[in-house]
Amino acid sequence: MSTLTWYAVLLGLVVLERLAELVLSKRHADWALARGGVERGRGHYPPMVALHSGLLIACLLEAWLLDREFLAWLGLPMLAVVLLAQGLRWWCIATLGRQWNTRVIVVPGLPLVRRGPYRLLRHPNYVAVVAEGVALPLVHSSWITAVVFTVLNAWLLTVRIRAEDAALDSVPRVGPGARPRLGP
Repeated sequence: MSTLTWYAVLLGLVVLERLAELVLSKRHADWALARGGVERGRGHYPPMVALHSGLLIACLLEAWLLDREFLAWLGLPMLAVVLLAQGLRWWCIATLGRQWNTRVIVVPGLPLVRRGPYRLLRHPNYVAVVAEGVALPLVHSSWITAVVFTVLNAWLLTVRIRAEDAALDSVPRVGPGARPRLGP
């Protein structure tokens, strides 16, 4: 099998992982909304979905249409970064439990999660997103996709983090300094 075929398989596995995330996110969002959760910042969600879907498509198209060469010295370390990013992403999801979803939904009264990767970083899932957005295209030398996604994602994450912080600040605090944690 060619390296491009293996790359397509990798991207297909990432697509399946994303679909699993969306199923879990929907379940968790329904749970949050049933408990009085309020969704904020809806406007950035469709562009976020488009950007992340576009990343997966662009990775393969650039590698195929521009006949990108697989460079083992670059591709193998980038594959390791992709796998580590997936591990971090699922650590975040497991730590947040039902409070994790892909939207900005705050359930009043839930405390801020301060365990797992959240004891180390404020937004660890976004570290995973940034790492994957750089590394996944570079597994097969799709550097244009890596650069374009990184720039657009930086802008989108700025919008997303502001929406999350505003949503968290909008709910009453429970206990001294507690704020609910929402996903991702």
